[in-house]
Amino acid sequence: MASQARQFAIVTGASAGIGEALARHCADNGFDLLVAADDPSIEHAAAGFRGADAHVDWVQADLSGPEGVDKLYAAIGGRRVDALLANAGRGLGHAFLDQDPAAWRKVVDTNITGTLLLIQKVGRDMRAAGAGRILITGSIAGFMPGTYQAVYNGTKAFLDSFAFALRHELKDSGVTVTCLMPGATETDFFETADMLDTKIGQQKKDDPAMVAKVGFDAMMKGEGDVVAGWHNKLQAAIANVTPAGILAEQHRRMAEPKKAE
Repeated sequence: MASQARQFAIVTGASAGIGEALARHCADNGFDLLVAADDPSIEHAAAGFRGADAHVDWVQADLSGPEGVDKLYAAIGGRRVDALLANAGRGLGHAFLDQDPAAWRKVVDTNITGTLLLIQKVGRDMRAAGAGRILITGSIAGFMPGTYQAVYNGTKAFLDSFAFALRHELKDSGVTVTCLMPGATETDFFETADMLDTKIGQQKKDDPAMVAKVGFDAMMKGEGDVVAGWHNKLQAAIANVTPAGILAEQHRRMAEPKKAE
């Protein structure tokens, strides 16, 4: 049985990258954990979180649709969820017209559909309890048209907007909503998105542990949104006053695949 003295957090996309770092911050700060990812390495990641004296359960589930979300929700087992860190996400590079429809639908379903299904289930329980924290991993990518990343950036624009709206719907409910908006981060994102041959895929990126700490601290303070890293803050500020066409062209230069020789 999980210790009743510790708070309880759910972290999705917790097998690597920002999600793994978020789960570690939770474990180090008094939370028991239920962690989830769609790959088998989540079991190994969960074992590492237990080193922080946390009780840790894990679920391997595809969170892009109702079946995986229901599997994760069932694993809660009636426990009160003090924090939901909705971090599961998927990227996809290259030109939209050249993408397999199954691939871009997976991005939409993982980043939006599954995320909203989980937030709605857990959020209703939090609202009924009158307490809870929700952290949604958005992105500064949501501030700009994502040339050669059109679907991914579109999903992040949705999440950034959704997080602000949900926060105000839950005003005075005891439930806070925080949107973490990182920039390019040193994870396997660019490999899985097939973007290693792009300028953004090859440039220096932020440390996921730093990004996760910024997000965790903001969630614990109940802040509405936070951009991780001063250079990302500057980029976000510039994006707010730059015409969309210029942003789209700038993104093309960063995300366009190298042409075959």
